[in-house]
Amino acid sequence: MNRPVGPPDAQSPAVGALGALDAGELAADLVAVAVFVALGRASHHEGGVVLGFLGTLWPFAVGAVVGSGATVLVARRGDRPLPASSLRAGGIVLAATVVVGMTLRRLCTDGGTPVSFLLVATSFLALFLLGWRWAARRWTTRPWAGRATARPGR
Repeated sequence: MNRPVGPPDAQSPAVGALGALDAGELAADLVAVAVFVALGRASHHEGGVVLGFLGTLWPFAVGAVVGSGATVLVARRGDRPLPASSLRAGGIVLAATVVVGMTLRRLCTDGGTPVSFLLVATSFLALFLLGWRWAARRWTTRPWAGRATARPGR
């Protein structure tokens, strides 16, 4: 299949679904990662509130951005659109967040990556990175979604 070289036009499925990094979805992913870091630091009673938080956050935030960028590439290469709020996109972001985040944490910070942390981090990030997508999908597929009228029962 021959595809034009260069950026996709406004009518291409990749642009319609995810032509560039979607700021709203990326923001939701970064909030999920920030909550993960905040809860983890609080549960271990770690000090250095701002700098410690940022020092723990940055490897996973970089991973989330890499994952979001990967979803753009997958959307542009595929024949099917890949909305950023899809569970498939969430899986890509999750994988990149964990792999890149753990790698950067191990190589560039003094943070360790024991198996227990890997399991807890992956579980929490999966719950939040996939969870908000599941909730958004569930909400938008409701019969009353997108209508100006009140929801049934109200």
